[in-house]
Amino acid sequence: MIQGKVAIVTGSTSGIGLAVARQLAGAGAGVVLNGFGDAAQIEQLRAALSAEFDVPVRYSGADMSQPGQITEMVAETERAFGAVDILVNNAGIQHVAAVDEFPMAKWEQILAINLSSNFYAIRAALPGMKARGWGRIVNIASAHGLVASPFKSAYVAAKHGVLGLTKTVALEVAETPITCNAICPGYVKTPLVDGQIRDQAKAHDMSEERVVREVILASQPNKRFVETQAIGDIVLFLCSPAAEAITGIALPVEGGWTAR
Repeated sequence: MIQGKVAIVTGSTSGIGLAVARQLAGAGAGVVLNGFGDAAQIEQLRAALSAEFDVPVRYSGADMSQPGQITEMVAETERAFGAVDILVNNAGIQHVAAVDEFPMAKWEQILAINLSSNFYAIRAALPGMKARGWGRIVNIASAHGLVASPFKSAYVAAKHGVLGLTKTVALEVAETPITCNAICPGYVKTPLVDGQIRDQAKAHDMSEERVVREVILASQPNKRFVETQAIGDIVLFLCSPAAEAITGIALPVEGGWTAR
């Protein structure tokens, strides 16, 4: 299906991104990991992933807030592998604060990493996809790309922007064998969400267990975290021949959150 293809997955040293990278590697794709973390641990992760699935795996330390580094990551991948066939834009950060108290620097950082990085990566990867006549772009958005929550102005704005970007790219490449889609997860148990749980517990003087039950999963009707592997499975499906006519969608994977 994607045997021999090459994928970049941003923000893939843990959480959703790592689960996606594992699924793609398991299906035979070469993978470029990206993200922050301890260098030795990242190298161990890279080597283990390559050995487990017998595919080439590289690592890029590109900072997703820096357009030049994003562009170079794509160019470096094309030089090393000859192609970028699959681009999964997953990198993201979060900060919770009221709009009138939201740090301006944090706003700019969230917009840069959660939204603008998608644009710069797509901009760099599309010419090669067009030249080779095939490509799959999957943007990991959020249920917050479809609905809002208080105190998350930057994150909500960025994820709404990701959906607009997804639709625009899909329309621009609709007559080519390239698709562009977004996945909108609800709460997934990742390091990012773990941080939110700790912050909310501190802010509301609540136990972390109570925060999960009464705050984090309050909007998610099935009251269960989305599994990271499920997101990886969906990315794999969107890269498959069965999904060749699916483009420009914002697919909710959130236990019924946006059905309300």
